[in-house]
Order: sequence, then C-alpha cells, then structure tokens
Amino acid sequence: MKLLRLIPIVTFSVFLIQCKNKEEKESTAEVIEKETPAPLITEKPKDVATPEGMVWIPGGNFTQGARDNDKFALNQEKPAHPVRVDGFFMDETEVTNDEYAKFVEETGYVTVAERKIEWEEIKKQVPPGTPKPHDSLLQPGSLVFKKTKNSVPNLYDFSQWWEWKIGADWKHPKGPGSSIEGMGDYPVVHIAYEDAIAYCEWAGRRLPTEAEWEWAAHGGSKNSMYAWGDDVNKLNDQANTWDGEFPTRNDEKDGFENKAPVKSFPPNSYGLYEMSGNVWEWTQDWFNINYYKELLEQGEVTNPQGATKWYNPNTPLSQERVIKGGSFLCSDSYCASYRISARMATSLDSGQEHLGFRTVATAEMLKK
Repeated sequence: MKLLRLIPIVTFSVFLIQCKNKEEKESTAEVIEKETPAPLITEKPKDVATPEGMVWIPGGNFTQGARDNDKFALNQEKPAHPVRVDGFFMDETEVTNDEYAKFVEETGYVTVAERKIEWEEIKKQVPPGTPKPHDSLLQPGSLVFKKTKNSVPNLYDFSQWWEWKIGADWKHPKGPGSSIEGMGDYPVVHIAYEDAIAYCEWAGRRLPTEAEWEWAAHGGSKNSMYAWGDDVNKLNDQANTWDGEFPTRNDEKDGFENKAPVKSFPPNSYGLYEMSGNVWEWTQDWFNINYYKELLEQGEVTNPQGATKWYNPNTPLSQERVIKGGSFLCSDSYCASYRISARMATSLDSGQEHLGFRTVATAEMLKK
C-alpha cells in the first residue's frame, strides 16, 4: 500500500522535472536565438551594379585597433576589440579635385575655408577670455604645411610646421597664387567635415564608419599591420609618406615630397588605392578616447557606428571626428600613421593641406 501511495507522488515529481527541463531548454534556446547575430552581408547583391569608381568590400569580422606587436601604437588605438562589418561599396581612390570641382559646379557649394570667419563661432572652441584677433587675421583660409629650416626637438608642437594661410582652400592648396591646374587627379584637400558631407549628399553616398574604413584597409587579411601586409620595408613602394628627417628634409624615396596623384601606388587586395599615406581621410565617427574600451566590454559588435559624443581631454572644447590613413607627412620618427590601426582626431571645421576623404555606399542606398 505504501508503494501504491508513492506512485502518484513520484509520477508528479517526474512530471515537474520534465516540465522544468523543457522550460530550461526553451529558455536557453531563446537566449541563443537572441545572442546569435544575423549573417553578415558578404556577397554583392546581384540586382545592384557596382558604381563606377567603386569596389565591393565583402563583409567580415576582424579585430579593430592596435596589434600587440605594434611599437608605434598610441593609447587612442587601444584596446583592440572584435568587430563585424556588413559588405558595402567604397571609392577606389580619395575624391579628386576633378570630382569635387564637378560637385561645386553643379551646386555652387562654398567650402568652409572659403567662407567669412565668424568670431562668435571661433570663441566656442577657445578658452574663455581669449582676446579677439585683429580683423586682418580673421580672414578665410586653411592650414598649410611648411618645412622647417632646422631640426625640431619637440615634435608635439605642431605650430612649428603648420601655418594658417589666408586664401588657402581646395582650389588654392598652397594659398594665393597656387592652383590645382593640371592636378585634376590629385586628392582634393582643405576639406572640412561638412564639406565632405555636402559632397556625399550630392553623390548619394556617405562617409565610412571607422570600422568600415579599417576593415576595408586590411583587404581581407584581418591581422595585417599595413594595407599591403606586415613588411615595413615595402613602405616606399607602397605609400606616399615622409622619408627623411621630419619636418626638415624629405628624401622623396617614394617619388613625392607632397601629395601624389591617386593610383600612384599599388592597390590593396580589395582594389583600394592609397589607404596608407598621401592624405588623411574623414570618417563619420566622433573621436572619443573611451570608445574602444566601451566596445570591448560589449563583446563582438556588428556595424559599430562610433561614439555618441566626442571626448578628447587634450582639446575639450573642440568637436572632433576620426580621420584615418595617415598622409605624406607621416614618418616613423613622427607618427607612423600609415599603419591601419592609426587614428587621429580633427575638428569639424578644420581644413588642412593633407586632409581629404573617400565615400562609401550600401546596396540599400543604391536601390533608392
């Protein structure tokens, strides 16, 4: 009798255990379903043609940020973190003078470097109480590079080789008297962030995210230090950078002292030219020194869009975006920013002789 009385209890207990196990399995399945990311877009959609001058960058995953063996890595390139990126189209080259001229001709657009300077806007980016410069100095212009006559002991003082040149802009890259005649295939420079955005909107494109730019620069290699691989001895054959004592003497072993025409150096495995050196390139991401740490804490992130707000304790009043790729001014004694992981901060209204951009587009954008 005792055994018969126990049967219902045992049966009910087994039923409860089975139900509990079933619930746990269902709960686990839900968690797995939520945590499993959607498949990346790797193949170019068959119903979308590759725009002229662009190449398809297949999606993939990689480690963004400085490599462990990178002796030139700065803190702003750390920590490295896992990232997934969907496929997209990217310009083969930096936007050229000819391409930007066509945009200006069709729209009448006036770049930041050509506009009247408003002191009330400038005041927002300088310490309170900063006296207003004389009106003769508050004239449209941009930053132009100048070599120094003697060696520079302090490479942190940028003012030694940068000069505010009134009248410098994309059509006059060295200031009044200079021009871009015969330089149609050179990258357009002296382009502020909004100048690049205006071009993108006209062309139906956008700027790349920092993650997209870095993934594309790797050319599918994932772990390479440079756009061509890991051999720094190939630098002069692969990129337009500074060779010699910076900023006094450029030995021009790569064939150029200043900017080079696009497609002057071999493309990477994806068919992208000058992803290292020549001119820096805008991305759409805010520069925030804490952003990489925040991403690492989130685990593998798909299509990161950058920080929600800028933060740079060195320039707390300046709104800055990330630029990538380095320029003709980069050397191993100065910044070595021809490395893929290198990233710098630049103010939105900054136009410089070594700063340009290239655009990207998704399949969805091109279908509209």
